[in-house]
Amino acid sequence: MRFGSTDMRTVFHYAGLIVLSIICLTPIYIMISTSFKHEVLIFDGNPVWFFFFPTIQNYVDIIGDAHFDRYLVNSIIVGVSTTLITLTTGGMAAYALARMQFPGRQPIANGTLLVRMIPPAVLAIPAFAVSIVLGIANQLSGLIFFYTALNLPFAIWLLYGFVKQVPVELEEAAVVDGATPWQVFTRVLFPVMKAGYAVTGIFVFRIAWNEFILALLLTDRTTRTLPVATSLFLTDAGPEWGRIMAMGTLIVIPPLIFTFFSARQIIAGMTAGAVKG
Repeated sequence: MRFGSTDMRTVFHYAGLIVLSIICLTPIYIMISTSFKHEVLIFDGNPVWFFFFPTIQNYVDIIGDAHFDRYLVNSIIVGVSTTLITLTTGGMAAYALARMQFPGRQPIANGTLLVRMIPPAVLAIPAFAVSIVLGIANQLSGLIFFYTALNLPFAIWLLYGFVKQVPVELEEAAVVDGATPWQVFTRVLFPVMKAGYAVTGIFVFRIAWNEFILALLLTDRTTRTLPVATSLFLTDAGPEWGRIMAMGTLIVIPPLIFTFFSARQIIAGMTAGAVKG
C-alpha cells in the first residue's frame, strides 16, 4: 500500500491532535484520579497512574461538610448573577458603541479591552478598600459588583463584534415599522445574537465561578465561594490532596454542564462570519 502526500498530512494532522489531546487531558485525569485515591497512594513516592480500588471518601468528606452547601449556593449566586448582569449591560453598551453616534465612541470601543488586561491581583487591594467604603465588604453583592466590573469590558468587546456582523437593514426595517430602540434591541438584535451571548456567557460565568484572589479578600466564613473553600484544605500538616482534587473536580462540573448545553450556540458563535450568504 502506497501513501500519498495527502495521506501523510492527514496522518500527521491526527497524530498531532492526539498528542495535544493527551497533553490537555492529562492534568484533568490526574485531578480526577487523585480524588479517588487512598491517602497511601497519593503520597506514594512513585506516581500511581492506574489503580483498581478507588474510594469516594474524599467526596463524602467534602459533601458531608456542614458548610459545603452554603459555599455551593454562594458560588451559584455569584456566577449566575454576574453572568446575567454582565450580559445585559454589556449587550446594551455594545449596541450603543456599534450603532449610535456620540463623542468619544471610537476611543471607548477601541480601549474597552485594555481595561480587561489589568490582572485581578493588581485590583485586589483597591477593591478591598472600595468595598469597605461602600459598605459591601464580606457580602455577595460586593463580589458580584466587582466581578461584573472585571468582566464587563471583555463582554462588551465580544458582543461589539457580533453586533457589527448583524445587517443594519434588519434594524432599519424594524424602525420603519414603528419599533423603538429598545424593541429593536430585544426583538430584532437579541434573537440574532444568541450565539454571541452564549459564547460571552461561557467566558463570564467561568471567570466568576473560578476566580480566587478577589473572592479570598472580599468574603468571610458565610460568603465564601468554592474556590476559597478549597484553600481550607491547606492545613498545618500539609495539603490534603485528595480533598483538594475532589473539590476541584466538583468545581469543574458546572462550567462543563453550561458549555455542554450551549454547545450548539457556541459553535455557531465561533463560526459566525466565516460563511457569508
